[in-house]
Amino acid sequence: MELAELTGNIATVGYGLAAIGPAIGVGIVVGKTIESVARQPELQGRLTVLMYIGIAFTEALAFIGIATYFIFTG
Repeated sequence: MELAELTGNIATVGYGLAAIGPAIGVGIVVGKTIESVARQPELQGRLTVLMYIGIAFTEALAFIGIATYFIFTG
């Protein structure tokens, strides 16, 4: 196996690992929002907006990870 093939495989695994963190983060954000709405249903509108903002910031990490993958692979 040549070094170039090995590097490509490592970069792919690296992006996969970089995507795990944001996935866990989104799960936590959505779960906590559901808990909050169950406790105070009158705040559902505000909490939903905050949830989407939290998801956007968390998913930015995944986009940074894939951008890094493309930068280092060529």
